[in-house]
Amino acid sequence: MLRRLWLIFAQATTVGLALLFIVSTLRPEWLSRSTPPRPTATTTGLAIKQVAVEGPRAAALTSYADAVRLATPAVVNVYTTKEVDRRGAPEDPLYRYFFGDPRGGADKVASLGSGVVATADGYVLTNNHVVQAADEIAVALADGRQFEATLVGADPESDVAVLKIDARDLPAITFGRSESLHVGDVVLAIGNPFDVGQTVTMGIVSALGRTNLGINTFENFIQTDAAINQGNSGGALVDASGNLVGINTAIFSRTGGGSIGIGFAIPAALVTQVMEQLIKTGKVVRGYFGVEPEDITPETAELLKLPREDGVVLKGVQRSSPAGKAGLEPGDVMLTINGQPVSNSRAMLNQIAQLPPGSNAQVRVVRGGKELDLQVGVGERPTPRAR
Repeated sequence: MLRRLWLIFAQATTVGLALLFIVSTLRPEWLSRSTPPRPTATTTGLAIKQVAVEGPRAAALTSYADAVRLATPAVVNVYTTKEVDRRGAPEDPLYRYFFGDPRGGADKVASLGSGVVATADGYVLTNNHVVQAADEIAVALADGRQFEATLVGADPESDVAVLKIDARDLPAITFGRSESLHVGDVVLAIGNPFDVGQTVTMGIVSALGRTNLGINTFENFIQTDAAINQGNSGGALVDASGNLVGINTAIFSRTGGGSIGIGFAIPAALVTQVMEQLIKTGKVVRGYFGVEPEDITPETAELLKLPREDGVVLKGVQRSSPAGKAGLEPGDVMLTINGQPVSNSRAMLNQIAQLPPGSNAQVRVVRGGKELDLQVGVGERPTPRAR
């Protein structure tokens, strides 16, 4: 009995293998339907990782309407006017034809920008350059209401200004964590470019911590390719959830024209620090040494016979400044401040600015090929002169 069953099993297996051979030879596509090929590294002979043809895909967000709905009510238009004195203009008929009678006194020049409602009781953020030297400031909300605004305070060195309007229960923006941003994160720029009305553009975070651009004294910009144009200054840069991560402030342009995909925003972390001080005291208090720094180049290192190229060389030291009183001298190379390395002159100014006036800072310098540790009393950075 067992012998008979074994013969039946052997015959069935032989027939099945024969059929499989015939099908795989003559109709291989019949088999591919049930076992689809998966491309792997062995298909190319290279040690690479590659997803399968039918592999999982990252879920794509097809709309940012929810983020826009949350953020746009808090973005406002800022209108300013200032008088420009025309007395002393040239007595030229062509000048009078094009620009009017110069004996007429003064003209009112209007400009526009954007802003962000920071608190429900009427504090509005914008750029200093939007409201600088303005005689009158008006804020238009997204719902059409308009208010006269007063300047609470401005910080030219970070280009942040705070306005106040007499209103309550305003749609204040939710502040995000700009320090948690990553290159590649989606961001939205909201403002009023060219006064066409509130506009939303989309891009990504192109870079973080941009410095040495010559825009502000203290720079730590978010770079984005979201379109920013004239009138967007002071507007909101928000994340994909509608939270404020920056205040749009400038674009890079070789011709002075519109956006070419390189825009800059002040991080929300810096904005909140400046805003709190402006609201409390009307000014921003920063640490101060009284030195003129210069980045070290290979040429500078060779000229000064420096054993290393890191740090910042002091071109000048004010005698009556905290640095001068502490014994710092021109030609010293500053290596660390309170144990933190000094990488370049911009970074050094930022490090000093974060120090509270009245405190003491431990500074390590190189002088004459030897390292010295000095204690510098931190002063208060003087208020910059108006431009």
